Amino acid sequence: MLLNDKAGLPATILLIRHGETAWNADKRLQGHLDIALNAEGERQAALLGAALASEPIDHIVSSDLLRARQTAEAIARRRGLAIGIDRALRERCYGGFEGLLYSEIASRFPLEFAAWQARDVDAALPLGANRGESFRQFFGRTMRAIMAHAAAHPGQTIALVAHGGVLECAYRAALGLPLETPRDFKVLNASVNRFVAEQGRLRLLSWGEVAHLQPAVLDDIG
Repeated sequence: MLLNDKAGLPATILLIRHGETAWNADKRLQGHLDIALNAEGERQAALLGAALASEPIDHIVSSDLLRARQTAEAIARRRGLAIGIDRALRERCYGGFEGLLYSEIASRFPLEFAAWQARDVDAALPLGANRGESFRQFFGRTMRAIMAHAAAHPGQTIALVAHGGVLECAYRAALGLPLETPRDFKVLNASVNRFVAEQGRLRLLSWGEVAHLQPAVLDDIG
């Protein structure tokens, strides 16, 4: 039996946020609700695919939500690669917050909204069409998924197409930021964010690459 000659080598991860949706533009919380890219998001995805066309990518894996899959397809289309689907790369589930504008969340769920804004990482979310998860639960889910993909592909480059919250979790993990601290960094639609996964940890190489996009993109969780 041949041994994997790349075993133990670090994996390179291109962590990519999906293109813009109409709900991103309106600042309406998406979570697990399955919203498609808008026209601007489709434009962003096409530019992203062109920008990555010459990069050495061995695998493309997407969240199962449509906005991420559409973005991943724009990357895969130029490469002839199949897209793997991983539900664990979904955005955080916000329960009863989903589908609402921020102002509507504050009005309907004032206590839960206050806890969310105060970065209570264990706060429960109101029940909606989907059952919400705390930020700590979400962080654990997404980081297990990211590190599992890295472990499965040592020495290779993986494009993971996901969501704003997933990018936030990876950034915090790589820099050792406490979950409770405010998010003082941008998470941009159709951005490329580069990491190396080695010895069970993430190391950040670059953040928020959007030179391939014009005009400016939105900074928002979605």
